[in-house]
Amino acid sequence: MIKKAVFLSLVFFFMAHLLSCANHFGSAEITKPDEHKKIFEAKEKYILKGIAAVLREKEIGSNITIDRKNNRVDSDYVEVDDWRTKTSALVRRLNWKECEVTLIVTTEKKISGGWEMRRLLTKKEYDNFFNFIELKIYEEMAKGE
Repeated sequence: MIKKAVFLSLVFFFMAHLLSCANHFGSAEITKPDEHKKIFEAKEKYILKGIAAVLREKEIGSNITIDRKNNRVDSDYVEVDDWRTKTSALVRRLNWKECEVTLIVTTEKKISGGWEMRRLLTKKEYDNFFNFIELKIYEEMAKGE
């Protein structure tokens, strides 16, 4: 368990640094941000807290807000050099024990006329993001708040 947490922390740390040096990456221009989904076995409140904790800890968004009424976590843009990134997550109850999380990471590159949306993260990086969120959900559940 500890080895897995350390490994995921290192992977996520690498992803955060990848975002900071993104001027070499992200050549795929897009018109709509990618959405990736994963199902978790936890209540909405733990999932929302877990997602917010990951965003704060890894500085993937600023001014992170949890909207419990609509089961959403949103952040403002974080700017690094000519890039900016924000994250949104929507939690939807599927049944008595499962919730589906839709994760949207919007990355934009500064151009002469404003901002241009780019694809920076791959499916594998989203999967790593979800794994880290899962660990945070378990931490929140262990707190029992």
